[in-house]
Amino acid sequence: MTVDRGPSEMTAHTPPPQSPAPHRADIVISGGGVAGLAAAAAFGTAGFSVICIEPDAPATTEADPRADLRSTAFLQASIPVLERAGLWARLAQFATPLQVMRIVDAGGERADEARLTREFDAADLSDQPFGWNLPNWLLRREMVARLAELPNVDFRAGVSTTKLFTREAEARVTLSDGAQIITKLVIAADGRNSPMREAAGISVSRTDYGQKALAFAVTHDLPHENISTEIHRSGGPFTFVPLPDRPQEDGSFKPASAVVWMERAAEADRLAALPVAEFEAAMQIRSTGLLGQLRLETRRSLWPMVTQLAERFNGQRVALMAEAAHVIPPIGAQGLNMSLADLGCLLDLATARPEGLGDAQMLESYHRKRWFEVRAREFGIDLLNRASMMEARPLRDLRAGVLGAMYGIKSVRKTLMRAGIGVR
Repeated sequence: MTVDRGPSEMTAHTPPPQSPAPHRADIVISGGGVAGLAAAAAFGTAGFSVICIEPDAPATTEADPRADLRSTAFLQASIPVLERAGLWARLAQFATPLQVMRIVDAGGERADEARLTREFDAADLSDQPFGWNLPNWLLRREMVARLAELPNVDFRAGVSTTKLFTREAEARVTLSDGAQIITKLVIAADGRNSPMREAAGISVSRTDYGQKALAFAVTHDLPHENISTEIHRSGGPFTFVPLPDRPQEDGSFKPASAVVWMERAAEADRLAALPVAEFEAAMQIRSTGLLGQLRLETRRSLWPMVTQLAERFNGQRVALMAEAAHVIPPIGAQGLNMSLADLGCLLDLATARPEGLGDAQMLESYHRKRWFEVRAREFGIDLLNRASMMEARPLRDLRAGVLGAMYGIKSVRKTLMRAGIGVR
């Protein structure tokens, strides 16, 4: 007898399609921002096989509407990490030295006048600048180019990490395209809303300041003379960070700076929506005219200001770094430099004991070495930010008095400078 099998019966006897075999890598990095790209370059240069996952293709030109218009000042302690990653040789040619950090208090009667100025010169500590400043979009361009030089690094843009399964010996990461990767170590560098941190079950504490920061670039009449300046009044600091001179349409060059302007959220939204001429007039007053006439050169981007700290920097086969681990307001150039300190610590632990890559001993040590230092720095930045937001005149007067007193004691001044740039 011949049996006629219908479509459902035939399907039942057809072998299921084979799932593609999982990829393997020593390290999976979730997140291809500046911190994640630096981590991929560092571990790749050290000889580990790395897969770096980034949902969005990096914006590597200033004109790209997705470009990150902020800049990053790499402080002295971060340069050895960049050198180990093979990045500093690429970046140094574009970097603007920061020789002096200047604090200005504009908390007097008139918003357009500086009443107290104090300068911290790197020459008091060493023959090197405090740091070097670069635009974030340019950092991404050079970091992506560095990864292309490393055959053991696979940079996958346009996919995201969606699932995490860990056990004592390894971790398995699932991507949005269905691919799976088996690895010894997952590094979560995927931002303040980190999917990998959430998948690892690590909680965070968060403080919302009700502030936003406007980030943009300006040209100005007077040279910046490699001085980074924070101007304090209320709402948050207005910060100039030196950039290379910027070409003009007539072929000339003008001095340029990156600006981060922190304000209460409603005021920041209002400023971001102003016509260019009105915005330039407002920033002229807020800058106290310190660098002469200012001209807006780029679009304005807005960023909410929070402090956020993960309960732990480690889980089973997982290490948190950068904004997945900690978020702070952009004061004193601490943010990405703290992230590179995370990277340096992880790199030291991995290369000292490569056979223990990603195991409990390595990751517990990482948590102990980094969490308490980060907590102390976050506490200090929180105090500085709250001081910069003061609106009542008596409190602004107190802030100016404290700044003047601390600057006047040489030993205190040098201690603050060393702590700020991360050297002992």
